[in-house]
Amino acid sequence: MARQKGIIKLKGTIGDISFYKSKDGYLAREKGGVDGDRIKNDPAFARTRENGSEFGRAGKAGKLIRTAIRPLLLQTRDSKVASRLTQLLMKVIQSDADSARGYRTVEGGDLELIQGFDFNADGRLQATLYAPYGVTIDRAAGTATVDLEKFVPTDSLAYPQGATHMKLVAAIAEVDFEADEFTFNSNSTAEVEITDVSQGPYNLALNFSANSEENLMVVFGIDFYQSVNGELYAMKNGGYNCLAVVAIDQFAGADV
Repeated sequence: MARQKGIIKLKGTIGDISFYKSKDGYLAREKGGVDGDRIKNDPAFARTRENGSEFGRAGKAGKLIRTAIRPLLLQTRDSKVASRLTQLLMKVIQSDADSARGYRTVEGGDLELIQGFDFNADGRLQATLYAPYGVTIDRAAGTATVDLEKFVPTDSLAYPQGATHMKLVAAIAEVDFEADEFTFNSNSTAEVEITDVSQGPYNLALNFSANSEENLMVVFGIDFYQSVNGELYAMKNGGYNCLAVVAIDQFAGADV
């Protein structure tokens, strides 16, 4: 690729040269690649078609997960979360030991591979919260809890400079990758001042369908705020907030 210079910047195609804007500025590159019909039909590209099919499933599954927890995800900021999650879900698909290559699925793989995934790479849960917490899921009763013991915020949090308050958030999603459907339930604490006074314990109770036959995913995180003249404002539009997958309960009836 080449970088465009001069006052007038081009976008579009002239002959075999494509002009476009990226995060690196205005660039130009020569058109190339293999003809699309050949990729679709030529036996030499069978592996390419198989990889493309599975990559598409990973991308679709990642979008479903992000949509399922969107109310909480809106409070975090990571421009690469989609690509990072897709990459991890490709590993889930590749762990499907029963399906033929090109036909492997997310639900057929080991979903526990996404446990610990941080939706904000710049605000990882393990690097933010140093107080012990636990997660329980009762599939038969349709209940889940995220329990956090008493902790001192100034000692147990790596909070951003200027933050005065924090809030614990949690959610559970029932996810059906095959049907592209989900349910969502969330809970949170009130905003808590970040001081050297012990807080908690906290119990974030979550509900879902009793005896659910879907894959269950629990996410847990922290939102930070700054108090200005008695009003609380989100810190840097969620750039410091953390949200992570803390529990996966894959439906036993799935093909694993």
